[in-house]
Amino acid sequence: MNQITALVDDFYNFLRQKTTITLDAVTTWTKITTPFLGLFNDSIEIYAKKEKGKVILSDDGETIHNLELSGVSISRSAKRKEMLERILLNYGVVLSEDSELTVETDEKNFPQKKLNLLSAISEINDLYVLSKQTVESVFKEDVQAYLKELDIIYTPNFISKGSTGLEFTFDFQIAFRNTEIVIKAFNTVNKLNLPHFLFTWSDIKQMRELLSSKMVIGLAIINDTDREIKPEYLEALQNKDTEYILWSNRYSNDSINKLKAANY
Repeated sequence: MNQITALVDDFYNFLRQKTTITLDAVTTWTKITTPFLGLFNDSIEIYAKKEKGKVILSDDGETIHNLELSGVSISRSAKRKEMLERILLNYGVVLSEDSELTVETDEKNFPQKKLNLLSAISEINDLYVLSKQTVESVFKEDVQAYLKELDIIYTPNFISKGSTGLEFTFDFQIAFRNTEIVIKAFNTVNKLNLPHFLFTWSDIKQMRELLSSKMVIGLAIINDTDREIKPEYLEALQNKDTEYILWSNRYSNDSINKLKAANY
């Protein structure tokens, strides 16, 4: 067992140990408390219920409700509504009239659909940053404009299956004959989204390189314009052989060369 395999195993063990399951005998819904953190730094909880041979997964309306409590209104902002719809479409999640996020699946596809719902919740929570009046655009769109400015051809919302059999979504992919880059745009970096990116990127690397016969590079583009990035986050990226570009240095030769690294 190599070092990376051991780390992945440790990550899975952590998820198992930190996940709790509680059955409500009255409603027959099962509450799944995950180790992932929500908007208020509490554990994200989802609910599951078997119904007519299917499994229904739900957030019980908490995700949108918490945004509203934080002063973030989806209905009053066309930009936020567009972003929400894009996230829901990417992960196959349905938003009910009661603002409940749901997915329907069978037992075979339960792991993937559960991951999709948790990923959607995490990304929707990021809409909180749009409540700040100083935020004029979504960072992912800024990165997209940056790639266009550099005349780089890319694929947005790139989906790839990893060695675990699960599919992961990256913000952008740049592909050339012998190499490709998978990119995550970080408007903020924290103890939840960075380990998730490092895990997903390492999980797809071996599979992508096997299928495409290309060297696959992981790249994080990080918004540091109004906040200081903790050195340990950058060290974590380096320790996992992952490239990064700080937004304030995006026009430096070093940053541009990292994006052009796939061009051979």
